[in-house]
Amino acid sequence: MNWAFTSSGQVTETSAVGLLRGMLEIPSSSYQERALADFLAEAMADLGFEAHIDVVGNVIGVIERGDGPTLMLLGHLDTVPGQVPVRSEDGKLYGRGAVDAKGPLAAMICAAASAVDFRGRIVVIGVVEEETPCSRGAMAIRSTHDRPDALIVGEPSGWSSVVIGYKGKLDLRYTVKVPATHPSNPTPKASELAVACWDALVDLLGPEASHGAFAQPGATLCGINGDLTSATADLSVRTPPGFDVEKLVRELRDRLPAGRLEVLNAVAACRADRSNPAVRALVSGIRRLHAQPRLVVKTATSDMNTLAEVWDIPMATYGPGDSRLDHADTEHIVLSDYLRGIDVLSLALAELAQVPAQRSDDPVTAPLAEGSLG
Repeated sequence: MNWAFTSSGQVTETSAVGLLRGMLEIPSSSYQERALADFLAEAMADLGFEAHIDVVGNVIGVIERGDGPTLMLLGHLDTVPGQVPVRSEDGKLYGRGAVDAKGPLAAMICAAASAVDFRGRIVVIGVVEEETPCSRGAMAIRSTHDRPDALIVGEPSGWSSVVIGYKGKLDLRYTVKVPATHPSNPTPKASELAVACWDALVDLLGPEASHGAFAQPGATLCGINGDLTSATADLSVRTPPGFDVEKLVRELRDRLPAGRLEVLNAVAACRADRSNPAVRALVSGIRRLHAQPRLVVKTATSDMNTLAEVWDIPMATYGPGDSRLDHADTEHIVLSDYLRGIDVLSLALAELAQVPAQRSDDPVTAPLAEGSLG
């Protein structure tokens, strides 16, 4: 007998919590995800998936249950650096990644394994390097996998909310070198030029720029290091839909008297149609658990942006967990919310079984978002 399942084929609550705790006990900061991928490949195989790890380190589990649509559930393996001791306390499970985003990924695995009546193909993926500028894991998925019929991205939305949009992101690096000189010389020093680059960016974005508004850009000085002769500044801009990234880069370069401005990465903002089948299925699942669903947009960026650039399909982002705890030293998930998240996903999967499967002559990719910079 497989003790991971109830008699109805659902993953047991004990097994669901055990899976998440096992994930939290394996550190998996960006570029160090392999141990977690190995653990999940084995765990998914035990739950009935055909599981493997691809060439970039993504763990992929597939369940085939007859003809029907292909649904993709995609979360990320990596976390930001730093340890949060794993412990259970007052109905909460603490650990780095409990919210961002091992909790949502574990909920997806459990819901997919429990979808015994689903007739079609469910693909659950844990990608690497989501917390890095280039999102290498999601980039590999979009270039090597056929377009699914619907997509749910696993990030903390709160169990009763669905995310339908994210700001885009522009990552810049400014480097400058100048000849050595005395500190009292009025010639601009490298460190001063780096500060001036940041000031120019803030000025170009204007006084309305804010990380608190979805319709406005918001800038962050991620890091600055320099002295009199050399300096580097890493800058990041969260961009709203329709933002002209190329114009901003061009105007910023025009304001720099020396040095080099590089575009490290750029991904466009995305906003899904609130009536698309993925959103509707999640909303229906939340309502069936007697809660009032909320549709929200986020001022951060996720792998939904990366996939929306090439896949014009029903999509949404969902996952249990309070996103205000992302990257926090007190990161934790309320276990009752985690279990509700599994139930919502299970109900959504049942509804998404009715999504039409793509025909063999359908295009594999189509642009959804605008404003990306190659």
